[in-house]
Amino acid sequence: MRRFLVAGNWKMNTTKESGAQLAKALVTEVPEENQAVEVLVCPPFPYLTTVGDIVNGSGVGFGAQNCYQEAPGAYTGETATEMLTDIGCRSVILGHSERRHILKETDANINLKVKKALDAGLQVILCVGELQSERESEQTDAVLNTQMTGGLEGVDAAAFDQIVVAYEPVWAIGTGLTATPDQAESAHQYLRNWLKEHYSAEIADSTRILYGGSVKPDNAKELLSQENVDGALVGGASLKPDLFIPIIQAAAELSAG
Repeated sequence: MRRFLVAGNWKMNTTKESGAQLAKALVTEVPEENQAVEVLVCPPFPYLTTVGDIVNGSGVGFGAQNCYQEAPGAYTGETATEMLTDIGCRSVILGHSERRHILKETDANINLKVKKALDAGLQVILCVGELQSERESEQTDAVLNTQMTGGLEGVDAAAFDQIVVAYEPVWAIGTGLTATPDQAESAHQYLRNWLKEHYSAEIADSTRILYGGSVKPDNAKELLSQENVDGALVGGASLKPDLFIPIIQAAAELSAG
């Protein structure tokens, strides 16, 4: 059975104080590594070390929301993977729809970052997902194929022990809309078949595919109970312990059977 991963993407939210309080609340609930559920939080860059110091030694890991594809140098405003590993980051989110559609990152940009992060030993959470117009025109599979093909171009099969895929339908991010369990499962099944066709059955079976898009305590268990859903990438609900912790607990309960 694939180990559940519940990751919180804090986006451009929190202050140093509120982020620290949130991290402390999570550490209280996840004091040590849980074999059934991997828990991860991704704070804004200015608070990575603050949160990292708090979660160090607990069952909560911390990661970044982005990175740059070049080694340290004259790249004003960017953050190198060497900087992330230097402070103990273990993961990085790449290809999030907000970076694709607001900041105009292309699959080629994302691919460079994926390869640089993998080379640095970071766990990559590669986000893919379609717009509402693309779903309505039945282009979901085509969009996922394009994003997976572009994002993983030149990535060797040996790297997949560091790769997590996150399916995030853009129309369900921050809108209050959520994919139905059947919609989520269908997309995840497509992604798993894609991995089988482009890599191997073994990689398809072992790679975790998360669902992201308005995940909340009241829908988490149903979404996570789908055969091909291996966890959640949580946005808004990850900013409140009373919402994020029940999602973690739902994953733990399902893992326990």
